[in-house]
Amino acid sequence: MSKRIRIFTTEDVSEHSTSVSCWVSHNGKVYDVTKFLADHPGGDDLIMRYAGKDVGAIMKDPSEHDHSDSAYDMLDEFIIGRLGSGENIVSEDWVAEEDFDPGNTDLAKDFEKNQFLDLRKPLLRQVWEANWSKSYYLQQVHQPRHMPESPRLFGPDYLEIFSRTSWYVVPILWLPIAGTLFIRSLVQFTYGNNSLPLFTANPTLPYKLASSISSAALLKTALCFVLGNFVWTLLEYFFHRCLFHVDRYLPDHHAALTLHFMLHGVHHYLPMDRLRLVMPPAMFAALSFPMTKLAHFLFPTAMANGVIAGAFVFYVLYDCMHYALHHTRLPAYMREQKKYHLAHHYKNFDLGFGVTSKIWDYVFNTVLPI
Repeated sequence: MSKRIRIFTTEDVSEHSTSVSCWVSHNGKVYDVTKFLADHPGGDDLIMRYAGKDVGAIMKDPSEHDHSDSAYDMLDEFIIGRLGSGENIVSEDWVAEEDFDPGNTDLAKDFEKNQFLDLRKPLLRQVWEANWSKSYYLQQVHQPRHMPESPRLFGPDYLEIFSRTSWYVVPILWLPIAGTLFIRSLVQFTYGNNSLPLFTANPTLPYKLASSISSAALLKTALCFVLGNFVWTLLEYFFHRCLFHVDRYLPDHHAALTLHFMLHGVHHYLPMDRLRLVMPPAMFAALSFPMTKLAHFLFPTAMANGVIAGAFVFYVLYDCMHYALHHTRLPAYMREQKKYHLAHHYKNFDLGFGVTSKIWDYVFNTVLPI
């Protein structure tokens, strides 16, 4: 793809409708005619009436002004890009079916038609070097594609391995961590907040003391654990809505688009990719680090560990359920939740942020009707 000619959307063009920045489109090409306003033989007011719009019809209208071939040649001096002709797969008419099974994308035809990403090549470098606008990126990244195998994000294998995560890695890694934090909370509620050294200093000490914990400590830790469950449901919603779907506030810069693609864009682009449905361990560690620091700032150590343990367990349930919603036959409640979540991908990605439940969608008025 050329770095000289960018791919825009009609929304991009419409945003440039002032004398300070005046764009028009014609025959699928985009022109910045700001510097031409003062030189237009018919006056700048005529151009300004169609600023941010397509001028194909008006340029051929003899009642307004019939343009010569030289006028069209002059227009080419101001070309800055072209309009993308990408197809829309997401639709309000999408119906959730019990046996929903999207067919595989024709990779060659998809790239030829949309000029977005070539799924036969590593994706991240393509995003980094892309020549499309943010608007075209957001339009296309939310149109699902489907492949039988996971496409590559990175070229080198030593990087690619960190971008793929099987669902079972999540419980294997994070449940023991949650269990350790739970036991540390029990011991600290029994013997005091400062009764344990850092985990790295003596990792087995909490287990040696666990046999003598008090019933009061068990109750306190259990309450903290439940609070952590509740906290995770909020984090799940706000991470999804305010971090992963920060779409409209993204800078129109290749670094911002690449970060967005790594965090969540790739999931909307490839929603059935089995190896990119749960968070890679490094990603969850990075997202949870400030949250765990905040917990220790707000609460005493014993309480913080119990809250974090509860949040981590619910995170494991969330990620495993997310995988199941895309790829597993489910009981009645989860079948309804599966339809709801798939509607977020195939019907309206600006609503329906709840994955494990709709409760916060109801509270914050983002329920997606299906």
